[in-house]
Amino acid sequence: MARMKLNYKIIFHFLGLLLLFNGGFILIATLISLIYKDGVTLELLLSGFTILLLGGIVMFNTRNHRKEMNKREGYIVVAFGWIVMSLSGSLPYMITEAIPSFTDAFFETMSGYTTTGASILNDIEIVPKGVLFWRSMTHWIGGMGIIVLAIAILPLLGIGGMQLFAAEAPGPGGDKLHPRITDTAKRLWLIYFGYTAVETILLQVAGMSFFDAINHSLSTLSTGGFSTKNASVAHWNDNPAVQYIIITFMFLAGTNFVLSYFAFKGKVQKIIKDDEFKLYFKFILAFTIISALVIYFNADVTKSSINHPMVLGEFESAVRHGLFQVLAIVTTTGFVTADYTLWTPFLTVFFFGLMFLGGSAGSTSGGIKVVRHLVLIKNGFLEFKRALHPNAILPVRYNQKSVSKDIVFNILGFFITYMLFFIFGALVFSMFQIDFTSAIGLSASTLGNVGPALGDFGPVNNYAALPPLGKWWASFLMLLGRLELFTVLILLTPFFWRNR
Repeated sequence: MARMKLNYKIIFHFLGLLLLFNGGFILIATLISLIYKDGVTLELLLSGFTILLLGGIVMFNTRNHRKEMNKREGYIVVAFGWIVMSLSGSLPYMITEAIPSFTDAFFETMSGYTTTGASILNDIEIVPKGVLFWRSMTHWIGGMGIIVLAIAILPLLGIGGMQLFAAEAPGPGGDKLHPRITDTAKRLWLIYFGYTAVETILLQVAGMSFFDAINHSLSTLSTGGFSTKNASVAHWNDNPAVQYIIITFMFLAGTNFVLSYFAFKGKVQKIIKDDEFKLYFKFILAFTIISALVIYFNADVTKSSINHPMVLGEFESAVRHGLFQVLAIVTTTGFVTADYTLWTPFLTVFFFGLMFLGGSAGSTSGGIKVVRHLVLIKNGFLEFKRALHPNAILPVRYNQKSVSKDIVFNILGFFITYMLFFIFGALVFSMFQIDFTSAIGLSASTLGNVGPALGDFGPVNNYAALPPLGKWWASFLMLLGRLELFTVLILLTPFFWRNR
C-alpha cells in the first residue's frame, strides 16, 4: 500500500512560523540592548529583521499548503525545527561578533535551545548585555518548547514511552489536561511565564540586579544553566538566599508542569499520589543527604572549592551546596556553586551517575527521566516474581494503572539506545585526542543536556577547547538527547523517506 507523499509545504510553513518567533524574540533582546546602551543594538535589530523577513517569505510562499499533517511530517517539523531555530539563532552572535565563528555560534545556540548550558565563552562578563539576554532567551524558548513537545506532540507520535505521564497529560492511555492541544500549551506557557516572573522578583529582592535576576530566572525555569557571571551561581556564595531561591525553582522546573497546573487548581491529592513525583522527591532527598554528609565530613577537602562556605554555619553550607548540586545535575540545569570534582572521588563518580537520571517527564529537564527509571525498576522486580511464577500475569503498574507491554518495551528500547549512544559518543570524543574521563563526561553531559562535564570540561571549565568537529558532534548529541532519541534517529533510516 502506497503512502502519501510528504506534505513539504506544511513542513516549511511551520518552519517559517518558527523563524518568525525567533525573529520576534531577538527584537526583545534588541530592546534590552537599547536600554543598557551596550553598543550592539543595530546589529541585533538587523539580526531580528533578517530572520523575520526570511520567516515571512517562507510562510507567504507556502500559504496554500494542505491543512493536514501526518506522523512523518510531525517528526520532520520537530527535528528540523530545532535545527532551523539554532541556525537562525546563531545570527546575533556572529553579526555582533560576540562569537564570530559559525561553529562556535551554532554550538552556543544549540546548547541554548536544548537547555544544555555548555558554553564556549571564556569571559561571559564582557559580552554585551543584549547578547547575554538573547543567550538566556534561547534557553527559555527551548525549555517551553520541550514542555509543549512532551505534553502535546510526542505522545501523539508515540515517542520513547512519553505516553506515560504522571498526571492527565494528553496521549494514548491518558486523559487530557484540556481537550485541545493549543489550550494545553497556553496553560503551560502561563505557568512557565508566571514562575519566571516570580523568580525574577525574588532574586532581585535577595540582592541580584534586575538584569542578573531575569537572566538566571530564564535559565532556571528552562533547566538550562547559562549564567551572566564567569563563576556561575558561585558568584553569590556569600548570599544563601539567592541560592535557596534558585534551588526552589530548579526543583519546580524538574517536576512535571502538569502537576503545577493541578496544584494551582487545588488538586493536591493528584500530586501526592503521583508515582513519578514521589520517586523524584525521594531521589532528591536521599542524594542530598549523601552529598551533604560527604561534604561535611570532608570539610578540609571541600572548603577549598567553595568561597564563603560558612555564611550560616558549616553544616548548613554542606546541606546547601549538596542540595544545589544534586538538583542542578538531576534536573540538568547545570548551574554550579563550586567545583564538585574536587569534593572527593566518591562525589565525582556519584554526580557523574546522576547525569543519567534526569527530571520528571513533562518538565524542562533532560536526561532519561524519572518515569522511565521507575518503570524499569518495577519491571525488574517483577522479573524475579515471573521467574518463580511463570504462569502468573504480573503487569507493571504506574499510578495504579497497568502499563502495556508495548510501552515497557519502548522504554527498554529507549534505555538501551541511550546507553549505546553514550558509549558511542565517548568513543567519538576520544578520536579527538580527549582523555577517558573527559570523553565519558562530555558524552554523558551533552546527551543528557546537563552542561558541566568532567575532566578538562568540568564545572569550572567550558567547551572552548573542544575541536571544531568535536563541537559539531556535541551539538548532535545535545539535539539527540533533547528530542528523546527516536525523533532524530528515525530520520536517519532509509524506510522513513520511502513513499512505499
